[in-house]
Amino acid sequence: MPTTTAVDLTDPALWARDDTPDLVGELRREAPVHLTDTVDDGPVWSVLTYRESAEVLRNAAVFSSESGSLLGAGEGNVPVGSGRMMALTDPPRHRELRAPANPFFSKSGVKGAARSITERAGELFDRAVAQGEADLVDVVSALPLAVMCDLLDVPEKDRDMVVRVCDVAFLGRTPEERRAGHQQLIPYLLHQVMLRRSDPRDDLISMMATYKVGGRLLPVEDVVLNLDNIVVGGVQTVRHTAAMGLHTLVRRPDLWRALQRGEVSMDSAVDELLRWTSVGLHTLRTATRDTELGGRHIRRGDRVAVWVWSANRDPDAFERPEEILLDRSPNKHLALGLGAHYCIGAPLAKAELSALYTAALEKAAAIEPAGPVVHNRSIINFGLDSLPVRLTPR
Repeated sequence: MPTTTAVDLTDPALWARDDTPDLVGELRREAPVHLTDTVDDGPVWSVLTYRESAEVLRNAAVFSSESGSLLGAGEGNVPVGSGRMMALTDPPRHRELRAPANPFFSKSGVKGAARSITERAGELFDRAVAQGEADLVDVVSALPLAVMCDLLDVPEKDRDMVVRVCDVAFLGRTPEERRAGHQQLIPYLLHQVMLRRSDPRDDLISMMATYKVGGRLLPVEDVVLNLDNIVVGGVQTVRHTAAMGLHTLVRRPDLWRALQRGEVSMDSAVDELLRWTSVGLHTLRTATRDTELGGRHIRRGDRVAVWVWSANRDPDAFERPEEILLDRSPNKHLALGLGAHYCIGAPLAKAELSALYTAALEKAAAIEPAGPVVHNRSIINFGLDSLPVRLTPR
């Protein structure tokens, strides 16, 4: 059986290396599926090709999310929230849990918030340009945090506290810091769920708190777990993709100029930068029965990791995958998932990314590096801890 002993896909440092495309590409050419002996999670099947990745993501009946959707829980461990959270359920339960949140993330729902998203992004870059130098990670992180506060209808008096707690929970430099942030965020969400269950409003917390499945309200703990899951996904995906996307544009002035001149639509550019950055490096599934995948025999209970970053660079699925083609069409990338677990917040994430990229292009004539770029150490949301830049006003 082949193993990826020469390349440890679970090493966060791997994804910041310049030779990673060559290393992962060689593995992909050898076989679509490899057996990886991970340090924390034991043996895991690594899926590297687009076709097999799509097969796993589409087929929830054979490849389940209930035993974990991400590496790192430890071999044999089932995460808290299994069968209770959107990320850790399969259809039909998964659809039931998504239903109350869907209206807040639909295209029509996002369209109503488009003006405030655009205005906020513009204000963030106005301040950054006025300062002359800024850390773009801090700049872009403020938008999804503010938008999430709107969706949750966080009272004005609480917003500074919630943003501060979320900063620690999502942007903390160590796992311990992030855990401490969540330990503050979850009690706050619990308190708000209890308040709005008795006095509901027109917001995401109220909708989740008062939603009934089979005539019964969801348990309060399940509501809190799903809200925390939504907040994590909504903040982290946008933050890391926006920072990594801008980092790409800073290093490629030709792409920056093409966007500024309007030679490429922002919609297609957002999708290509999602494909290129693929900040959600992997997603995990567990086989519910013996099956075949990419010529390998997968046994019931085996864990299967789809390496989205690799699938999004598969030459069998994308023409010239190692080039950034901002006008790429079609662009059926897997950065936001596929099938039942396609990202519920995809329309909102794309709107926020579009607003941030547009604001940067409109407010700054140029953005140049002003210090070392620091990558984070994560295979869950691979991105940047720091991106210091100088901004020249237009």
